[in-house]
Amino acid sequence: MGRSGMRGEGSRPRVRRAGASARSGTELVDDPAEGDHAPDGPDAGEGAGGGSVAALAPREPRDPSRPAGGAGSRPGPKGPGDGRRTGRGGRPARRRRRRVLRWSAMVLAVLILGTSGAGYLYYRHLNGNIRKGELNIGEHKAPTPTPNAAGQTPLNILLIGSDSRNSEENLRLGGGRDNVGAAPLADVQMLVHVSADRSNMSVISMPRDTLVEIPTCTDPEGEVHEASRGRVMTNQSLGRGGAGCTVATWEKLTDIHINHFIQVDFAGVVDMADAIGGVPVCVDKNIYSHTADDKGSGLKLPEGTHSVQGEQALQWLRTRYGFGDGSDIGRAKAQHMYMSSMVRELRENATLSNPGKLRALAETATRALTVDRGLDTVMKLYDLGEELRKVPPERITMTTMPFDYLGPRVVPKPGEAEQLFRLVREDVPLDGKGKKRKKPKASDDPAAVDSEIAVHVVNGTRTDALAPAAGRASAVAQLLVAEGFTRSAADTQRAVVEDRTVIRYPSAELEGDAQRVAKVMGIPLSSVQRSTDVTGVTLTVGADWREGNAFPERAEDDAAPKSADLLNGADEGTCMEVNPDFTY
Repeated sequence: MGRSGMRGEGSRPRVRRAGASARSGTELVDDPAEGDHAPDGPDAGEGAGGGSVAALAPREPRDPSRPAGGAGSRPGPKGPGDGRRTGRGGRPARRRRRRVLRWSAMVLAVLILGTSGAGYLYYRHLNGNIRKGELNIGEHKAPTPTPNAAGQTPLNILLIGSDSRNSEENLRLGGGRDNVGAAPLADVQMLVHVSADRSNMSVISMPRDTLVEIPTCTDPEGEVHEASRGRVMTNQSLGRGGAGCTVATWEKLTDIHINHFIQVDFAGVVDMADAIGGVPVCVDKNIYSHTADDKGSGLKLPEGTHSVQGEQALQWLRTRYGFGDGSDIGRAKAQHMYMSSMVRELRENATLSNPGKLRALAETATRALTVDRGLDTVMKLYDLGEELRKVPPERITMTTMPFDYLGPRVVPKPGEAEQLFRLVREDVPLDGKGKKRKKPKASDDPAAVDSEIAVHVVNGTRTDALAPAAGRASAVAQLLVAEGFTRSAADTQRAVVEDRTVIRYPSAELEGDAQRVAKVMGIPLSSVQRSTDVTGVTLTVGADWREGNAFPERAEDDAAPKSADLLNGADEGTCMEVNPDFTY
């Protein structure tokens, strides 16, 4: 994976609280309730967003004491007629071209850093711009993924948008002075998943209104932030010791191992949009996001496509009421559009053929960022950018975590949110392309007669947001009896947590029986699992089947649920739907 800075996750650098910058992903506060900062100024309650900027920074200059080619380097390409075989497809010629391009890139990188021997000092200056924090300060650590057959592993980066008002620049962009010193909120959270083979990328947004359980977090100063008492808004995690607690919250909820975080604040978003030269966005009608209580973002654009930058880019990313149904979900979609456009702009403009722009982007990006120790130098950021650039835009899929409304807030949608998280854990492309897993086969061992199959039924419908569906195990046991499984019985003594309905069996001789139950009840074979945790065929009714007699239709195991609302990263034709109440 090159030198993408995957090392050092166990170190414990200090977390800066005041003025903590951030970069990548974005959005900001809106409601004064439940952990939000009270608005004071235009759209003080709405968020900012952006995209990954890891590809912006030049590579570390080479140590002049090292040989020009490094260990094992070959002489430069010879002239015509040197007798060297080109082989099928001209492979040595292609290698020579790659070497030339690589050397050119390295030379340009040094030139970008400065002249007259100042290059290394400038490189150190850029490194000094970057703020650092600890990756995971929570009590929960998700397991690292198993490498594929080629020894490759996926890459997961959490992008965090902070609403910090702890600087004069951020205060000018929104919020009142009574918010100075307040704990920052992580009002944009986007998980970027890059596949192990770097062929595709998935970006999952979690609405800042999502209610979750935040784990115990211990900050670098040793202060312990106790786990939340019940469910609270996910954006509060940042104020419990820094971005490392937001990472821990994600790992607890999704069981996805996160390799890095990148954080940006209000001012960082504005600066990045300026450095890029504008980001194209589109609205399907005139929009003016303004409310009587002055909580609108102030965004005013005519219908069509426009290049936004500076404060107008921030207004786009903070707009909530003007898009869709006026909820935080519409804002997340607008941020996806912005990020897709930003990635395309960076690919086109942030190249070594444009050293002036690249240098400006490097300076801006490093000043805007707070990152974990694994990304704390320009070289590490550059290498991460190289990994991200391997993914073509048409294989980038952006989505929002499936959710259900719970009052004015939202909670992860039972079954479907876990389906999305599972696809990421198992490195399955959300766009449906690429290699898929083998479907489970029917057992060779014939099932017993239905009336002889004993089925133990357990209620697993409890979720972080909802109490168990009362009497669910008994209801499903009765359905089984009606279907001929007369030895079925409900466990009325306990209720467990199971996001998806599953049938488990303890040994090979009961596999056929378990699959027979699944077939009759319409439950996918992929939900039949062998487990030593059970002593017989056990059907645990999950949160995806809280009611009804028929098992609900489920998306294919390799497909993202429809509620994820996918957006392709190469899609330039989509326009944001403007709320009719906010047009002019």
